[in-house]
Amino acid sequence: MTTPRTARYSGTAIALHWILGVALVAIFGFGIYMTGLPFSPQRLKFYNWHKWAGVTILALSVLRVLWRLTHRPPALPPAVESAMPAWQRVAHHGTHHLMYALFFIVPLVGWAYSSAAGFPIVFLGLLPLPSFVPVSPELAEAIKPWHEITAYALAVLVVLHVAAALKHQFIDRDGLIGRMLPGRG
Repeated sequence: MTTPRTARYSGTAIALHWILGVALVAIFGFGIYMTGLPFSPQRLKFYNWHKWAGVTILALSVLRVLWRLTHRPPALPPAVESAMPAWQRVAHHGTHHLMYALFFIVPLVGWAYSSAAGFPIVFLGLLPLPSFVPVSPELAEAIKPWHEITAYALAVLVVLHVAAALKHQFIDRDGLIGRMLPGRG
């Protein structure tokens, strides 16, 4: 089944979707890798890179939300929506809303942790970003696990999102995934 051209997302929405998707997978994997390294100058450099990537993802998330607010996404095709049980529609919308929230929560919690721990973020080594919580070892220890917890929560939602897309592609064969594939317009 092919998806009508009018049901596709815009090129900008598609680009933001895939750039953020790849960036999230990369930063998650990199975060796991770097936290397993012994303390060293290399590990400190990797933490800075991780922070820069987090700030970039935060900025791209702002762009994505602004785009989404000003450009209505295409509705689910009527045949797809009518074939979905109610729980799948709830899961579809709930997963998207939670992912959007976590696009902001994960990097902001990481930023708060860096601020509380007294490790400023200097984006690309050039632009010092403001600390938005005071330096406090106690606060840093309280915040630290939440960056990891929210990152894992986002990773689980990304896996569910991908699994749902693959289900639509290979089990339902409804062409839904074609709405978000680049270069098909």
